[in-house]
Amino acid sequence: MVNARQILAELKSLGSPGIKKVLLNHGIREPFFGVKISELKKIQKRIRVSYPLSLELYATGNYDAMYLAGLIADDARMTRADLQSWVDAAYCGPLAGATVAWVTAGSPHGWEMALKWIDSSKPLVACAGWATLSSLVSITEDDALDLPALKQLLQRVEKTIHQAPDRVRHQMNGFLIALGVAVAPMTTSCVDAGKRIGVLTADLGPTACQVPFAPDSISKARQKGVIGKKRKSAKC
Repeated sequence: MVNARQILAELKSLGSPGIKKVLLNHGIREPFFGVKISELKKIQKRIRVSYPLSLELYATGNYDAMYLAGLIADDARMTRADLQSWVDAAYCGPLAGATVAWVTAGSPHGWEMALKWIDSSKPLVACAGWATLSSLVSITEDDALDLPALKQLLQRVEKTIHQAPDRVRHQMNGFLIALGVAVAPMTTSCVDAGKRIGVLTADLGPTACQVPFAPDSISKARQKGVIGKKRKSAKC
């Protein structure tokens, strides 16, 4: 059975200075090698799923290993303690908003942890909470969702998004879009809320990332005919 030390050695050989430079702009810090996601997915394809290895890799603190950990995690086996440990160690936007959110959404504790995290005073933890909600509505059939609770969350977004920290604002807007696209009964309400909210900005560091105008994003999804369609997995 392969272990984290062997994986780290493999990741080191796959590192790219160009990718490192890009990742530095997204808040990634040492240690990391700058491995392309396409290379990480090749390793994922080989390993498939491993709960113990994912925990071992995430605990290394190496960004490439932590991202890979999310790809190979056995979401169904993740405990509340595992998820809390992961979000506490998520020091940057990609880990909080992607890796942790994807795995949490796929776990049995996704809704519970998301609602806990969005109340956090720590911006990255709150980001993980909103991103988890975005993933949950995207992979969960409507009849298994708590629509009244989602309506309350939509109202919360509209009321508080302008006062939220930059990265949290970005993720709240992402939730607004995900809800409007993935949950057809909520589409009109999300478009209307987005129009009332207006155009948003957020300082996401030295990147090209912007905050999309939610009504436009939902409209594009409608034109593509994907409103209400669910994804098989939050991971991508």
